[in-house]
Amino acid sequence: MRKLYVIGIGAGDPDQVTVQAIKAMREVDVFFVIGKGADKRELVDVRTAILAEHLDSPYRIVEIQDPPRDRTPNDYRAVVDEWHERRSELLEEAFAAVDGVGGILVWGDPSLYDSTLRMLDRVIARGNQTFDYAVIPGITSAQALAARHRIVLHRVGEPLHITTGRKLREDGLGPGSTLVMLDGDCAFTDICGDDIHIWWAAYLGLPDETLIEGPLRKVEDEIVDLRTQLRAEKGWIMDIYLLRRG
Repeated sequence: MRKLYVIGIGAGDPDQVTVQAIKAMREVDVFFVIGKGADKRELVDVRTAILAEHLDSPYRIVEIQDPPRDRTPNDYRAVVDEWHERRSELLEEAFAAVDGVGGILVWGDPSLYDSTLRMLDRVIARGNQTFDYAVIPGITSAQALAARHRIVLHRVGEPLHITTGRKLREDGLGPGSTLVMLDGDCAFTDICGDDIHIWWAAYLGLPDETLIEGPLRKVEDEIVDLRTQLRAEKGWIMDIYLLRRG
């Protein structure tokens, strides 16, 4: 492989793909997609729909099966590190079979809670392959959340704290406003206080996009019940929310 494009494609809406991303995709011969099993097949289908929307030149898709990992580990960092290593090995094997330009489509933006660039660093560090790569930024789910709820993510003169559900449960709210991603257990239910507001969204940019907003104590049960229902119906869920006191 001569060159690789790591392309942010937004939260799932084909209209969120930037002109720069489309230009990069049109240079790609082979797109590498990491699949997550039959239950999450829609995640692959959305990527192929985005390609069909914006490309009219020939290309191939190489699907790589995501290796399993422990979702409730005692040593989270060690488990993720080993998972990234196995992922990077699968990517390296797929890269070796390509003579041309490759592309990886990344949900949102490659810089925010995505491991693609870390895995490429591992591939390059092993020294078995040499290739150039470029990173194309995309619209993040954080931006999409703010746009759909018609809000600014932070108040004037205050910071924005970005964290995960696991860290929210461990550390609580940050200063200012707190944006939470990758929360599989509704950690917001453990946050104390009657003065907290939540802006929540699931499947941003997709046909099943769902929004809930209001005082946390009033809407938290609704979010938990709806989230459980949606996940059972679709087999997967991607959601994000903003918390703010006052």
